[in-house]
Amino acid sequence: MPTEPENPRPSPGPAATGIGRRRALLAAGAVFAAGIGAAAGELADGSRTPGRDGATGSATGGPPPEAAAPFHGARQAGVTAPQPVATRLLAFDLPQTTTAADRDTLRGLLGALTRTLAAAATDTPPDPRLQGGTTTRLTSLVGVGPALATRLGLDVPARLAELPEFPGDRLDPARGGGDLLLQVSADDPWTPAVLAELATAAARSAGAVPRWSQSGFLQRTAPGATPRNLFGFKDGTANPDDEAARQWVWGPAGPHENGTVLVYRRIRMDTAAFAALPEDRRQLAMGRRAGDGAPLTGTAEHDEPDIYAKNPDGSYVIPATAHVRLSSPRLDGGARMLRRGYGYDDGPADRGLLFCAFMRDPAQFTRVQNRLAARDALNPFLEHTASAVAYVLPGAPVGGTLGEALWA
Repeated sequence: MPTEPENPRPSPGPAATGIGRRRALLAAGAVFAAGIGAAAGELADGSRTPGRDGATGSATGGPPPEAAAPFHGARQAGVTAPQPVATRLLAFDLPQTTTAADRDTLRGLLGALTRTLAAAATDTPPDPRLQGGTTTRLTSLVGVGPALATRLGLDVPARLAELPEFPGDRLDPARGGGDLLLQVSADDPWTPAVLAELATAAARSAGAVPRWSQSGFLQRTAPGATPRNLFGFKDGTANPDDEAARQWVWGPAGPHENGTVLVYRRIRMDTAAFAALPEDRRQLAMGRRAGDGAPLTGTAEHDEPDIYAKNPDGSYVIPATAHVRLSSPRLDGGARMLRRGYGYDDGPADRGLLFCAFMRDPAQFTRVQNRLAARDALNPFLEHTASAVAYVLPGAPVGGTLGEALWA
């Protein structure tokens, strides 16, 4: 796992509101294995609008239903809205002809995806398979890859770049990379599956070619609780709050202010071998206690790990090779990533983590991963099998299209 397993505390900033077509009922029959890290608090920008009825609570006096995530807004809901429990990631490639023709293809592709995603997020989605169900909390995000941005001269952050090769990587090119990356998520696996089909059809009609697709899941937990990953540890304890996200996640003031960079890694986990270790060895490797998620230097889950605390014999309480220590923001100038990972299970010998992290500068991930690749005690149980980087576009205003600022 490339970053410390952490989860956001509730954000003090304004939260998105809006109650649309789908209410917060658990999707019947959807059973998910223990998943990976949730961003429980919303890093919203306050620009999203209320639902049609403007309701804020239940007419029967019960708890208010979950707010639907509007498609339109300054930032894409796939980053800002609370994390749903099922996801599908897809990547597409564009044909390479001339710069002008390929730019037109990208404009057509972004227009087609905007229309498809916006229609699916309305109270009356056109596809009957998306009608009549329980709450889905559908969210989505669209981003462009570094190679495409360079080839077409797009206006993207200057620091957008592919990741270097890390020691121990076993990357399958067919499972990573891509000119355009799409993520659709919901509170049931049905909705991402249907929407992936619709988005793929729209992309093909615009001239794009599917590259890869990957499904993932997240453990259902009570509000405010931290899910566990497939190693059995709480995963997602302290993502950045709004103030820290403005510094480390979102772009600086200007055309990239409401955009961010997604780093995606598909990480196979040897869960059986890790589970065979004695509990104390598992906890020393992670740097946290398995039961309550507290760091080895603390008493509660949300205590900040003290990576410099030592035992009487001079050894570190959180070992020098512990995952928590090597991924600590204290070793990286305080820089934090927003992590919204998912578990995956593609068979008995292929299950693990879909690491999805958002940051202003992908070099931050490179620094952390270099430390982990060199010394992480979890390395014998992890294998990185796919990788991708994408500039997540600012959101689309009502009547607008994703990526309008790419052509400056």
